[in-house]
Amino acid sequence: MWTNSSPPRRVFWVIVCCPSATFAVWSAAWLHGAAASDDALDALLAWGEAHEVVAADEPTADTFDVPVTGNRPATLARLLAALRRHGATGAHLVLPVPGDPRGLGGGGPFTEAALRAGEAVLLAGLGYGVVPEILAEGLLRWTVFPLATSPVPEYRALGEAEHAMTDAIRDSAGALQALDIARDRPGVRDELSARLRSAPRLDWPAGTPGRALRVLQRATEVNAILALAHADDPGGAVSASAAAQRAQALRPLATAVRTAQCAAVNEAVRVFADQADRQP
Repeated sequence: MWTNSSPPRRVFWVIVCCPSATFAVWSAAWLHGAAASDDALDALLAWGEAHEVVAADEPTADTFDVPVTGNRPATLARLLAALRRHGATGAHLVLPVPGDPRGLGGGGPFTEAALRAGEAVLLAGLGYGVVPEILAEGLLRWTVFPLATSPVPEYRALGEAEHAMTDAIRDSAGALQALDIARDRPGVRDELSARLRSAPRLDWPAGTPGRALRVLQRATEVNAILALAHADDPGGAVSASAAAQRAQALRPLATAVRTAQCAAVNEAVRVFADQADRQP
């Protein structure tokens, strides 16, 4: 908890990545004394009015003091307390997709759940992972899984990931133009603006690196464009073959965006840990 009479101001950006990103950054800030637990829990409300926590099996339930799936769930506050009790130093964001399960460390229930969700948090050094799942509108369940192996978290330098995303944007635009499936359609700018306006207003802890936030903001905008491009009409793709060509052209960009998002979040986690290490 903050002990000062006037804690540093938090940062508000219209940035969407995923619940796991919010959890990773805020839990790191809290674990290293840079945020109050109430602020961390409040920040996650952007993703749902209610959050519950369960464990995938009995040993994990005993370790984290949360119930097994199927029993009355625990709260996020209890999960945070367990992280501190077990000496967690931070969380690592992974954004896996079928065909690209990097960072998951092999198969098993955790990998399967993370691939279904398209996101997960690795608990550094503890041998566990956490996966969110939307149960209903406004309700998220976080399940704690033991890891089948001990994956080494993959770190990508933020500057390198940002440049790779910029290159992928340029290359994808050229590929789409070459395929003649990048034609504008009436109202596409309005649709893009509407998608961005509908994004939740996320709250980030004071001390979150500005460059990480800028990369997340840009990735959000590119993701909105990708979502429009993969719809039936955007890009002028009207046949199955054209849609397949479009997907192939955009796949490197989607990968670069996920990599940039992970790099930005994991850089923020690293900064909070470093700041804590430098304190007397």
